[in-house]
Amino acid sequence: MRLQTLSEARWILTFFALVAMATAFFSVWLSLLFVLVFLFTVAFFRDPERTVPPNPNLIVAAADGTVMDIVESDESQVLKTKTRRVGIFLSIFDVHTNRAPIDGRVIYRQHRAGLCLDARRADCSEKNESMTWAFENSRITIVVRQITGAIARRIVVWAEIGDELKKGERFGMIRFGSRTELYLPLNAEVVVKVGDHVLGGSTIIARLPD
Repeated sequence: MRLQTLSEARWILTFFALVAMATAFFSVWLSLLFVLVFLFTVAFFRDPERTVPPNPNLIVAAADGTVMDIVESDESQVLKTKTRRVGIFLSIFDVHTNRAPIDGRVIYRQHRAGLCLDARRADCSEKNESMTWAFENSRITIVVRQITGAIARRIVVWAEIGDELKKGERFGMIRFGSRTELYLPLNAEVVVKVGDHVLGGSTIIARLPD
């Protein structure tokens, strides 16, 4: 268990621990329920190490979850051009740490206020609260967007503009169910399909031409 990730849950865990102890005086079953919620929260904030493919031509998933869509989309914040967007839905059972898809420097980070619609909805990309990132190296710039969901209400930021990150290195997380999108150049060969379950920092989602 990674302490930086687990620390994001410190007040939630403290609350459930205190409630579990308080309810134990009049209801063992109710206390047990809060113990189970406490353990589920610990599991939600798990943050395992991942094996990262070293080949610089390979782009990895920025999050754990299920690929919901792969579409051509205009990326208007950073790249200002047509891209191929890969949308990943994170359920409450997925690891919620976000990881850099390439080796690169953080050149952009911008928060946008918005709604908290179900992250499986097609229009959540434009309407929900989000944080947009751009990672750049000598070959490519990849945009990643963290999007809140109906349950997720907090985007956590760990990296700053100017930071140099290795592929698979953590840059933030979204708490409790959400969506992460990657905006890839059209010449990148996407190697996942809708319905695939991917692992952040490990699963190859696209390959750049040599």
